[in-house]
Amino acid sequence: MTTINSIETRPLKPLFLSYLFPAMVGMLLMSVNILVDGIFVSHGVGPTALAGVNIAVPIFSILLSISLWIGMGGATLFSISLGEGNKKRAHQLFTLAFTIMIVVVITLILLLLFNLKEISYIFGASDATYPYVQEYLHVILLFGIFYTIENLLSIFIRNDGNPKLAMLGLITTSVLNIVLNYVFIFVLNYGVTGCALATALSTIIGMSVLCLHFFRKQSELKFVSTFFSMADLKKILAIGLPSFIVEASVAVMVILYNVTFLHYLGANGVTAYAMVNYIHTVLLTVFLGIGMALQPLVSYHHGARLVERLTALLKIALATALIFGLLTAIIAMLFPTQLIALFGDSTFEIRSMAAQGFTHFAIGYIFLGINMVFAEFFQSIEKIRLATSIMLLRSIILFIPTLVLLPKILGPQAIWWTFPVAEGITALLIYLYIRKRSHTISSI
Repeated sequence: MTTINSIETRPLKPLFLSYLFPAMVGMLLMSVNILVDGIFVSHGVGPTALAGVNIAVPIFSILLSISLWIGMGGATLFSISLGEGNKKRAHQLFTLAFTIMIVVVITLILLLLFNLKEISYIFGASDATYPYVQEYLHVILLFGIFYTIENLLSIFIRNDGNPKLAMLGLITTSVLNIVLNYVFIFVLNYGVTGCALATALSTIIGMSVLCLHFFRKQSELKFVSTFFSMADLKKILAIGLPSFIVEASVAVMVILYNVTFLHYLGANGVTAYAMVNYIHTVLLTVFLGIGMALQPLVSYHHGARLVERLTALLKIALATALIFGLLTAIIAMLFPTQLIALFGDSTFEIRSMAAQGFTHFAIGYIFLGINMVFAEFFQSIEKIRLATSIMLLRSIILFIPTLVLLPKILGPQAIWWTFPVAEGITALLIYLYIRKRSHTISSI
């Protein structure tokens, strides 16, 4: 009851900030794991290995997208149930989400392991990069179940009123990943395998930290024996779909970018994009973190029917997203060379291509945060069609034709404009929709 009273009565700005900081730090550190892999591989193994790991990242993203899909869908219903005062259903939803995710992820891992070479080449591997893709993914997939459990637990723990522990688990993973990457790559010379092992071992320990939540007296994350409901499963999958699209579309966008850069700018273009994409992966999670902070609060208030506080929460999140978007774009445009220099072991031509491209690419961050907040908000109040439409617009419907047309019309450098154009048009369409319908949440 302490947590519930706090959520319903606490002033909204301090309440939002108490969720925002742990969520952003947690998501940021989660992506830093991938960035760290890139930096260590680039310096310790070489640019070809970096390109190989970048090709493997979308396959890794598919596993995380499953945990986000089921985790966000289940956690949203979990928080709504707590808001309604129905703890029994909350326990059933947690057990259902956890069980279904385990079954789906294990099945997917087996399919990927048995078809690794074919899938790698579809995702953009070449004869030069495939050995590194195979080396990295073989370890990542064997331990894949632990990444997904850690991600799902961090989502539910945040929804169960313990955002600080969710952050602590991800901090543990991130710090250990840095230490183990250094040991395995530079001390033991394990190469790309060492990089993957560092990620796997650090994740297992981080997951163990999250499990401490089960010993907390106020914890509502309880496993129950009677939990399966087809109606609840359909709701989990429907509500979590926008989160799945966010993560899965990252994989699709990376593949399409790799293919397009290879066509227009060759292997150098793919390597330049790999550098930008590692930085983008980190920045993207900053904006995902804003949504992650908003979701448990909105879902709870939606369940408790506190509409005025819902409206205020949306405004606070939008202001936060816009400020972060502008700051990110300005920093990226002012210091692209310094950011790209993190990946020092490449030619001057590749670094210049990446730095120049990033100054154009970064404009998209101004719109990205707004799109993410609206999608997360609509998802949290069970307006799934609206949330799904936003995610499909920015990642598929607008992105693909823009990626195809811009370089044909304006030349290869226009590939970098695909991200800002797709995000900008999506934000404009959201604005027009909201303006047409009404400014009130109740009518949306």
